[in-house]
Amino acid sequence: MNKFFDGEFMSYGLRVMTFSETSQEDRADPMVYIFPRVTKCTFHKYGPSGSIQKHDSLCILPLNIVNEKTYIVIWFWFIILATLLTILVLYRLAIIVFPNIRPILLRARNRMVTMDVANAISRKTDVGDWWILYMLGRNMDPVIYKEVTSELAKKIETAASNNQ
Repeated sequence: MNKFFDGEFMSYGLRVMTFSETSQEDRADPMVYIFPRVTKCTFHKYGPSGSIQKHDSLCILPLNIVNEKTYIVIWFWFIILATLLTILVLYRLAIIVFPNIRPILLRARNRMVTMDVANAISRKTDVGDWWILYMLGRNMDPVIYKEVTSELAKKIETAASNNQ
């Protein structure tokens, strides 16, 4: 999008916001700079003698008035999406980096799962396995999910005690 606007899109919203806050005498409308409303047009038409004559006039571009409003909405939408994406990436990084968050999230997903079961599962599984269990918790009936996690915790504990 920025390449399409010759490098002007990234700062478009900021310049529009500062434009609305500056005094009337110092204003330079960034929307008109990117989307001009009036331009010079050259028409070629036949003159009275039958030869082609050049006729210069001003053309009004009403679609650019719509475009400037549309692209300011798109700019703010991109900012909102970038903010939400940043929060999501930080959340996922926290899950990967801090393993003690995982049992809390597993328990928060389904209150029927005890904290002991959530700790046992989170302690013995890696992030990928934990993520699958977390997604199962989002998509399963809570009672069935409690049974699945309880059985899994029992099997993990018996496997750990057999290995010792």
